[in-house]
Amino acid sequence: MAKTKTPAKPKAAKQKLATAAPSAPNIDIGIKESDRKKIADGLAAFQADAFTLYLKTHNFHWNVTGSMFNSLHTMFETQYTEQWAALDDVAERIRALGFNAPGSYREFAALTSIAEEPGLTDSADWREMVRQLVAANEAVCRTARKVLDVADDADDAPTEDLMTQRLQTHEKYAWMLRSLLA
Repeated sequence: MAKTKTPAKPKAAKQKLATAAPSAPNIDIGIKESDRKKIADGLAAFQADAFTLYLKTHNFHWNVTGSMFNSLHTMFETQYTEQWAALDDVAERIRALGFNAPGSYREFAALTSIAEEPGLTDSADWREMVRQLVAANEAVCRTARKVLDVADDADDAPTEDLMTQRLQTHEKYAWMLRSLLA
């Protein structure tokens, strides 16, 4: 009978969470395993940032008030709906590279570069919500650029394409939100 290992406890500090998926042995897609690992680590960080942004956008959709309620409620819904669908594409790319995708709050909190705001006990001003979403979209863009560079070095066109698409979307969201603060 084979021994099973007890899972290690997660570290509290930032960590690389891309572990090889046991269901994906002997992958030969033309990208070295070490490069696939670097790309998967970058995608895991991107996934954490993107999920944190998704959650923040959805939170603000629920809690926006004031003179901009209708337009922001609708804008936030459009953005979080698109973001939710994109999260699946990123996770599936990590899996295609042969690694497990992060999917827990603990993993996302360890990997994200976006500060989590405390829950709202009072209605935050819509301008503050928009400011936070601009900053979070810009953070997602910075993370995407890092992954894009690693994927480019490894000649990983599918990841480059995915990150280019996400960059285009998040730069547009940042611009649209930023224009509300002008």
